[in-house]
Amino acid sequence: MLHQNIKESTMPAHQKVEGIIVRQLKAVRSEADYAEVLKGFYAYFKAVEEAIAPYITTDVLPDLAERRNSSYIKRDIEELGGTIDNLPLATAPQVNNVLEALSALYVLEGSIMGGPYIVQMLNKYGIHRGTSFFSGYGEDSGKMWAGFTAVLNQHGADESTFAHAAEIANETFYNFGEVFASVTSEN
Repeated sequence: MLHQNIKESTMPAHQKVEGIIVRQLKAVRSEADYAEVLKGFYAYFKAVEEAIAPYITTDVLPDLAERRNSSYIKRDIEELGGTIDNLPLATAPQVNNVLEALSALYVLEGSIMGGPYIVQMLNKYGIHRGTSFFSGYGEDSGKMWAGFTAVLNQHGADESTFAHAAEIANETFYNFGEVFASVTSEN
């Protein structure tokens, strides 16, 4: 199954990005700090969403309108009193077809699984607002992930496409990490 292959093939990149983001979140000491971290998420998710938009339609992903997207991050930033001005540079992978788009979306959709842990971490730091994005799909997170991976597996049923799909997912992780690496170097 493609989703399992991507998971295994992207583990090092996933762990590296996760480490970068966790360090950013551990440095949060105020709602303003948190809003700045969210700007990186917003910039990157929006860039990837724009890259995949021509390929990910409701014909491909029937519950697309119900899926979490960058508009949730924007609302969280605004709830914290921030704006989406002065966003960090974010470069999406080049996407040329449905399978590449789904492979990039794998990274964004997969981030919902760690969201509840991020909310708990933020709560420890006194952050209780602006967490709708990281709350994911609530109790439906597992169901939504399963629905996404079923679509990914259906479009990536041909094993000869696995390596390229994993390459796109790895690039998506790498580029995501670069957003936060640039933020870290600026601070």
